[in-house]
Amino acid sequence: MNTTSIKTKQDYGSDPVSVRETDQYRAEYVHAFVQKWDSLIDWNARIESEGSFFIDKLKERGCKQVLDVATGTGFHSVRLLEAGFEVVSADGSAEMLSKAFANARSRGHILRTVQADWRWLNRDVHQKFDAIICLGNSFTHLFDENDRRKALAEFYAALRHDGVLILDQRNYDALMDFGFTCTHTYYYCGTNVSVKPVHVDKGLARFEYCFPDGDKYFLNMFPLRKDYTKRLMQEVGFQHTETFGDFQETYRESEPDFFIHIAEKAYQSTDE
Repeated sequence: MNTTSIKTKQDYGSDPVSVRETDQYRAEYVHAFVQKWDSLIDWNARIESEGSFFIDKLKERGCKQVLDVATGTGFHSVRLLEAGFEVVSADGSAEMLSKAFANARSRGHILRTVQADWRWLNRDVHQKFDAIICLGNSFTHLFDENDRRKALAEFYAALRHDGVLILDQRNYDALMDFGFTCTHTYYYCGTNVSVKPVHVDKGLARFEYCFPDGDKYFLNMFPLRKDYTKRLMQEVGFQHTETFGDFQETYRESEPDFFIHIAEKAYQSTDE
């Protein structure tokens, strides 16, 4: 990496809440923010809270080859490698992939990394997979509906005929309808990091991430409603979608911090 190009500060211009473009994610994950990301996640605490949920769901479906399209700093890629899966790790952020590679290497693994934009995923990833995971509330970085449809279509095309997509999202329904009540129990397990929304409307959820040393970073994201996400998956071609709330099959709509959608590509005829 060219160290002269390392960026330490985000730049949203004079009107941050007007920044609502899909391509903004590249500028949001500056080097300094990425280096602090693992203190937000807390790998050990997240392993405790998440358990083997994703590993179990993939094994139940006989999956072996997995594409992690939102690798981030590598948490799920490493966990799946350690569980015996073949993993390709993709992300749109070179900073994230660099950190993920270092994290994996420190744990004795070499990641197969690909920098790829989801909208043109199959241009850069040239194989079919049993499963694709898109985790960490990453799909919310897509602001335009055409971008969301294009990305889902690319995921669909990269899966084998009986493949599965596992995609998660923050519970934006609760955020927009009832306010913010994140417990940090499952996803953001770091105890000394503050995460809170500073602006919410139907087209933007802007979150502030405040670290113990006083550094603050922001992410501008599109507030996806749960049923809307499921509808897009169905319209792209996924045959059946099951949704969990914080890893639970039954839940009250307002309670989960996150929803997890498991969308199956396998064709089901009307008489099945």
